[in-house]
Amino acid sequence: MTSHAVLDNNTHRDLRVRVDAGADLGDGVMATLVVPDEFRKVQAHFPILFRREPGQERPFAVALFGFENGENLYLDGDRWDAGYRPLSLAIQPFLIGLSESGDGPGQVHVDLAHPRIATADEGVRLFDAEGTATPFLDTIAERLGDLDAGYRASAGFFDALRDHDLLEPFTLEVTLDSGALHSLVGFHIIDEARLRTLDAAALGALHAADHLMPIFMALASLAQLGPLIARKNRRTGGG
Repeated sequence: MTSHAVLDNNTHRDLRVRVDAGADLGDGVMATLVVPDEFRKVQAHFPILFRREPGQERPFAVALFGFENGENLYLDGDRWDAGYRPLSLAIQPFLIGLSESGDGPGQVHVDLAHPRIATADEGVRLFDAEGTATPFLDTIAERLGDLDAGYRASAGFFDALRDHDLLEPFTLEVTLDSGALHSLVGFHIIDEARLRTLDAAALGALHAADHLMPIFMALASLAQLGPLIARKNRRTGGG
């Protein structure tokens, strides 16, 4: 259940938000959406995979945190054990919304039913006593802008992947040190072999559109699968 409202410095003058990590705060997820603009930061910490959902025109990218629904191996109790938080998590409980007419720039909305909404003696304030945005809210607004811009720009990237047939199905079977087997299915990765066959004109067009770098970052991110498996082994006591 959600309860979205346009953020207002009068109505929400005393609102506070929890900024710690925790499964009960929305961090207990197996994966989260990422946009190509942040692939360079994401690839240093998480595998980047792609999904296609029935009825959706384009695929989307996710940062992988675990191998089971609700499993986040980068979450250690109340500590986020990675050097980066993808934007789609870092902005919670906020989102970009449109006015009732649908015109004009996006507005900052807040989900008042989100578990990060804090009690009076917890969390970080959004506004000071005079109703001025705090540095925390300024940072949130910047992240929201980055995520919104990245999402809008991603259409061209995913269209390019489709046009050049650069996604291939990906299945990973992980046998843990304990002997337990986990299968990761339903995802895609960049087809490196297909990428190597593209001619100079195609590669030049991808580079000119700023698509080549995120493609390379997505490929590089697959090196994080090994460390993620190691995290799973440690979590299950197998390594």
